[in-house]
Parts: sequence; structure tokens; C-alpha cells
Amino acid sequence: MNIAVIIAGGVGSRMGQDLPKQFINVYDKPVLIYTLESFQKHPQVDAIELVCIDGWHEIVWAYAKQFNITKLKWIVSGGKTGQESIRNGVFALEGKVSPDDNIIIHDGIRPLVESSVLSDVISKCSQYGNAVTSMPYNEQIFVINDGDETTTNKFIPRETLRRVSTPQAYRFDLLDSKYHEAFEKEIGIYGSHYTNTMMVELGVTLHFAAGSDKNIKLTTKDDLEMFKAYLKAEKDNWLK
Repeated sequence: MNIAVIIAGGVGSRMGQDLPKQFINVYDKPVLIYTLESFQKHPQVDAIELVCIDGWHEIVWAYAKQFNITKLKWIVSGGKTGQESIRNGVFALEGKVSPDDNIIIHDGIRPLVESSVLSDVISKCSQYGNAVTSMPYNEQIFVINDGDETTTNKFIPRETLRRVSTPQAYRFDLLDSKYHEAFEKEIGIYGSHYTNTMMVELGVTLHFAAGSDKNIKLTTKDDLEMFKAYLKAEKDNWLK
């Protein structure tokens, strides 16, 4: 089976709104529902677990009924950090899924998940035991000099870099064991760490899967406007 774990435990302070950004309405639909619909519509996704802020669980169940998100099976509470939220979601699946099930982790505020990206992540995970969405890095990267952050004399060749985001997928037995190990040893769980960086810290080799430039993360108001533009473009193309 392929089970999606959607992370929607953040409050979204950088968006500057009065409610969490995953619940902001765009064209009469919450951002989170756009994300859930991508997984609902994908034929290879069997079930969805949502990691959500306390106080919003019943609202999400109501949204799921309204928008026919029938694959949503579980809602669990998030933690104080992103890694704690993912851990809560993973541990909540213990006893509910099989060791060789694929668990697809995805940010609830990345609503433009293309079907082809999801398919490739699932395929690569089934083949290798893990898969991370990735894209080439097209900008030049320079390293600031010690003692003077306004200068540089060293760059990193961009062909050696990949941008990695979600969705990313892992066999449940690998994912579950590594989250137990990470929190017991306090490795890969602080700051900006995510599942992929934690895995590397714990010695796991990751496998790249296909990505998409449309797969934006809604962090700021500008991101939200870009999302609206994508939706409008899709509507216009459909009308033609």
C-alpha cells in the first residue's frame, strides 16, 4: 500500500494572516484541500493521514466530507517542531500499516502536486526503499569568505547540486526505525532538519525522483499570489 502523510502542523506566522496558512481560502477552497485532492485523485494512493494543529481536527473532517476526501483515514496532532510533527505521524501508523508499505511525506502547504511526480516517487520508493523529489539547481552558488560576508572567492558547481523537497517516500520499516533512532540519539531532529536530512545524518543513501517547478511551498504572500496565478492559468487552459 501507499499511504500519504500530509504535514499541516504549522501556524504560518510568515504569511502574516490571522489563521494558519494551510487553511487560507483560495477561490472558496482551503489551501490544504488542494493538497489533499492531489492525493485523493492519484490512483496509487490508498490512504491519507493528516498531521494537524490541535483545534482544527473537526474542521478538517468537515472539509473532507464537503470536498469528498474519502481517503483521509486518520488525523493526529502535530508537535512543537516539523520533525516532531512528522514523528507523530509516523509513530501513529505503527500497528496500522505493513513494514513494506510506502509512506509518502508531503507538506500541506505544497498544493500543486503533479500526478507524474507522485507516480515517480512511489515507483522509486518501491524499487529502492526511499525516494526524494528533486530538481536541478540552476543558479550559481558562492560561499562567503570567513570574516567578511560581503566577499567570496569560492563557488560550488551547480551541476553537483539538487534541490530536494516533498513529496518524499520511504518504506515504513525504514522510516519508523530511523525516527526512533533519531529521537533517541538526538540526531537530525533540530532546526531546519526534515526527514531527508535526518536520513542522511543517520547514514541512509537517498534516491532522487522527479520534481516540478510548480511544486511551490506557500510561505509568503508572494507565494500565495503565485499559487493563484497557477490556478487561474489552469482554468484558462481548460476553458480553451
